[in-house]
Amino acid sequence: MTETTANTPQLGQFGVWRHAGGLQPEVGAAIEKAGYGAIWIGGSPPADLEVAERLLDATSTITVATGITNIWTAPAEEVAESFHRLEKRHAGRFLLGIGVGHPEQPGLNYSKPYSSLVSYLDVLDEAGVPADRRVLAALGPKVLELSAARSAGAHPYLTTPQHTREARELLGTGPILAPEQKVVLDTDTARARPIGRAAVDNPYLHLRNYVSNLERLGYTHEQIADGGSDDLIDALVAHGDTEYIAGRLREHLDAGADHVAIQVLPAGDDPVPALRELAAALGI
Repeated sequence: MTETTANTPQLGQFGVWRHAGGLQPEVGAAIEKAGYGAIWIGGSPPADLEVAERLLDATSTITVATGITNIWTAPAEEVAESFHRLEKRHAGRFLLGIGVGHPEQPGLNYSKPYSSLVSYLDVLDEAGVPADRRVLAALGPKVLELSAARSAGAHPYLTTPQHTREARELLGTGPILAPEQKVVLDTDTARARPIGRAAVDNPYLHLRNYVSNLERLGYTHEQIADGGSDDLIDALVAHGDTEYIAGRLREHLDAGADHVAIQVLPAGDDPVPALRELAAALGI
């Protein structure tokens, strides 16, 4: 097991997950000012990590992480060079999130994902990227175990507190567990649930790795098909007022998470007002 060390960037209990296209430097600065501990760059940012550099330049203390760098599209050697560039400019503030993505992504030579991930980590080791400065996108037991052995911990996406509890049991104490949680700040279910369903159904309910994980959690084919049942969508996307959503986020902490990466929906809206309201409800 890899114990986190003083060299592992501090995340705080709550951070913000957002696609790279919506993370302009001023948004990053506002997230830091609101009191969050980390910014997770969603999607598959290129190996140059320039989006991370811009966020680090615009902020002073917050941790910036990738959620995640895709091993098929970002060569390990280039990522390592970028890591060292960021470390030189902003020592101790960048966390490299790595993952294998999904086999349905077009144009990838997606084969032997587990062994390819191990080989990617080997290259990072050889290039001097410390294990305690990276986390793995981990859903299933095998990669969760790898995240404990070869990195600072795990960054699961599209999960529930049940998954968080099971992941913590497998990881044991020490490794970081930082799940992502989608939220819609709206008390009108008729408005909020369709927003959540749109974000979850396309593409995640059509991707093998996410569907397999939901099935491991006990969801049936009928609950996953046709846009997802209401109970599935409500489990994956918390909606309601700030106090209710804050309670839902804390469920991950109670289940063993160290940190929760909050994704505010709809994705195209300015997230800062909702994040400020949530920060107040979370006491950060």
